[in-house]
Amino acid sequence: MSHILVNVAWPYANGPRHIGHVAGFGVPSDVYARYERMKGNDVLMVSGTDEHGTPILVEADKEGVSAQELANRYNRVIANDLCDLGLSYDLFTRTTTGNHEKVVQELFKQCLKNGYIYKGTQKVAISPSTGRTLPDRYIEGTCPICGADGARGDQCDDCGNELDPDELINPVSKINGEVPRFEETEHFFLDLPALAEANLAWLKTRKDWRTNVINFSIGLFKEVKPRAITRDIDWGIPVPVKDWIDNPNKKLYVWFDAVIGYLSASIEWARRKGDPEAWRAWWNDPSTPGYYFMGKDNITFHSQIWPSEMLAYNGQGSKGGETGELGPLNMPEQVVASEFMTMEGKKFSSSRGIVIYVKDILSRYPVDAVRYYISIAGPESSDSNFTWSEFVRHNNEELASSWGNLVNRVANLIAKNFGEIPAIDENEMTDEDRALLDETREAFATAGNFIESHHQKAALLEAMRVVGDINKYISATEPWKIKDNPARLGTVLHVAAQAVSDANHLLAPFLPHASQKVWEALGGKGTFSPLPHIEEVEDLDKPGFKYPIITGDYKLGVNVHPWESEPIEVGAPVAKPTPIFAKIPVEAVQEELDRFSADLAARKEAEAERLAAEKAKLAN
Repeated sequence: MSHILVNVAWPYANGPRHIGHVAGFGVPSDVYARYERMKGNDVLMVSGTDEHGTPILVEADKEGVSAQELANRYNRVIANDLCDLGLSYDLFTRTTTGNHEKVVQELFKQCLKNGYIYKGTQKVAISPSTGRTLPDRYIEGTCPICGADGARGDQCDDCGNELDPDELINPVSKINGEVPRFEETEHFFLDLPALAEANLAWLKTRKDWRTNVINFSIGLFKEVKPRAITRDIDWGIPVPVKDWIDNPNKKLYVWFDAVIGYLSASIEWARRKGDPEAWRAWWNDPSTPGYYFMGKDNITFHSQIWPSEMLAYNGQGSKGGETGELGPLNMPEQVVASEFMTMEGKKFSSSRGIVIYVKDILSRYPVDAVRYYISIAGPESSDSNFTWSEFVRHNNEELASSWGNLVNRVANLIAKNFGEIPAIDENEMTDEDRALLDETREAFATAGNFIESHHQKAALLEAMRVVGDINKYISATEPWKIKDNPARLGTVLHVAAQAVSDANHLLAPFLPHASQKVWEALGGKGTFSPLPHIEEVEDLDKPGFKYPIITGDYKLGVNVHPWESEPIEVGAPVAKPTPIFAKIPVEAVQEELDRFSADLAARKEAEAERLAAEKAKLAN
């Protein structure tokens, strides 16, 4: 048994999550974690809501609530959505916990001690109307390097170069269109140049990363500059330095603290288990791999920023240093970044109404239909497009007609003829029977190799290829026509049931809710596919601060369901089944497109009214 760390990108708590978000970080991470658990490995899967930074303050001001109130609301919304998707977090927490603050401050202090954090000054963008620091990504202008419009204050997407907001030509605030003013203020900086050689050397040892991810990551080191890790802001983690710790308007910036959440969540998980040092097996043992799942817009923070923070903490940059009390921390094994998903050809945008919220789609369609579509048509290695017509087609043709109908046919034939799983009569076995069972057994290695190399779509296609061949076997053997040979009928149906069981194991990481139903349809007892749940907890360090976490017991117990063919139980009772999947009416496609158009029009009108009000306010 090996320890496997699955770190999942932290959704930002300024609004509910949409399908584009979970297609990048959510479903792929859960498929991988479930697969590794079926292999018998000890998986720790962690994440939480990212709750600091100016965007939270902007949204809170807009809604007339405090930043903490806004974060509390969306923390709960997001936790419920991800739990409903079946994402099997060992702990899904948040960054406003006392535990997270302590861990972040510990990393800051050791990096400072080792010389990789220093004090300096920097021009920062200030909103003239509010006096607050504007996030780099909330400033747009013309790129000074390539001349592209729409470059952000941290990066130009056209040429890929990192930028500072004051470098932009004609910069404006995305929040209200005002021109920011730039002021020189004192900050702490992470000395990325002093860590670049070690960071790049580590990157060049990485094997089997997605080509776009490794190329982009190495490209980040063409020119490396120090980055400020504090901001003039009143919402964030206090800076643990004399004369700064009590300053209400100086905080550690969100991008520095959020990536440390992987470590702090692991520590919180261990503390809640009653074994405070248990996290070390996943973070201090160099043989333990850590896999990070996210969308491609997060690559920089996971292949440059977070590795640099760990190198600085471990004392492994050009200035040397000592490892802190939490180290030595393991560098990532792999950064698994997905591309972007669009919606009906348009870029997802909550503010413009181009969005499908997780809660909304799960209220209308089965959760595993959503997971299947994300897995089979998601942005694994290239941008993909969510369309309602394809969503309905995949559900109806593949889940309902091919897989669901197969399970129903086999279970119905067994219930009608035997009422239980029949035994095989070796005298009745044919080459066709043996070939099918050989095929389903061999598929575990093929699909498993695909999942391990993060080609989940290929693994799912392999599982569905097996489903197709089982359907062909049923059509060829025609068990409904076997009237006068019970031994042969029992053998055919046993082979079919075993093959269906094998296919169900192959599909379990992708379809955890349905796989439990298939297991039960073939006479299985107990939990086949563990699901997460929400628990209400109190902060370990801030009495009275309560919040929901996602957690669960995912260890496979007495009835082990491994990543291999598991013999079905002869004599297990099989009743007349109920359908596992239902077809979605084709009329739903037009209904969803009409709903989308109406929402889009309403959002455009609301946004126009908001901008007009902001301009009127600035004019006065």
